[in-house]
Amino acid sequence: MTDTSKYKLNHSMIRVKDPKRSVEFYEFLGLKVINKIQNPDAKFDLIFLAYDGPKAVSHGNHWTDREGIVELTHNYGTEDNADYKVSNGNTEPHKGFGHLCISVDNLQAACTRLEDAGYKFQKKLSDGRMKHIAFVLDPDGYWVEVIGQKPLEETESVKDTDTGSYRMNHTMIRVKDKDASLKFYQDIMGMQLKRTSENPNAGFNLYFLGYGAPAAENAPSGVSATADHEGLLELTYNYETEKDASFKYHNGNDEPQGFGHICIAVDDLDAACARFEEKNVNWKKRLTDGRMKNIAFVLDPDGYWIEVVQNEKLKTRSNW
Repeated sequence: MTDTSKYKLNHSMIRVKDPKRSVEFYEFLGLKVINKIQNPDAKFDLIFLAYDGPKAVSHGNHWTDREGIVELTHNYGTEDNADYKVSNGNTEPHKGFGHLCISVDNLQAACTRLEDAGYKFQKKLSDGRMKHIAFVLDPDGYWVEVIGQKPLEETESVKDTDTGSYRMNHTMIRVKDKDASLKFYQDIMGMQLKRTSENPNAGFNLYFLGYGAPAAENAPSGVSATADHEGLLELTYNYETEKDASFKYHNGNDEPQGFGHICIAVDDLDAACARFEEKNVNWKKRLTDGRMKNIAFVLDPDGYWIEVVQNEKLKTRSNW
């Protein structure tokens, strides 16, 4: 048997050109390298970063027993290839993955700190109508949304920010058919719908899903009800896309590559995969395929990859 209430949205993988620059950026955001899997024979490394200070949600946990990890995949030699560039998922005609998002204790101070360090922004707090979100760019041009855990007016007089209190809040992907995607992530992946943001005037809706605790019932004005969470999945649905038979989002694994996958850590890997089989999921890789018998990949309705691994705290399987 497998219990979906014990699942965790463990990590989101993005490919990077120069691991040193990328690690430096994400460490500046307060994340720490908690695991590294080197594959010299296949010429790639995997670097896992997460919030791990005393205030972190999953402080000290095994890497498979966490939510909100960022996995950086580095293919050897890309840092020396002047022509190599990832697809950040936000440029036509290869839109799909949208962004990672961190929530911070002091939104203005956090953005000032990033700007002072020389990092570029896709959107500053002062840009546009939405004054409570910003988007900073990582070294490869991936967007990282920055949102506050407290109302802006509560933090205006405070000039400091504590990265130890930050959260890796969510990963955003665009979906063609909201009903198909919501059904898939709820009924098959076992996630709960935490929050919905409908924006009919702008022609899009946002759906936040995940495991664990529900959204806050009485969030302060201007603060997301899920700002204190880690490991959420945000589905962005632009109206009417499901009516266009030729419309398709880019999954990040077809060329040009960038975003790779999200990963679910489960209580019992064999039982979870048997349940997925019963529900007739589309597989990218079954457990029995290839040499790696400790991971599987399921495809969601848009063709995004979902890795499935064993939560090693609940049941030992791999010597990661």
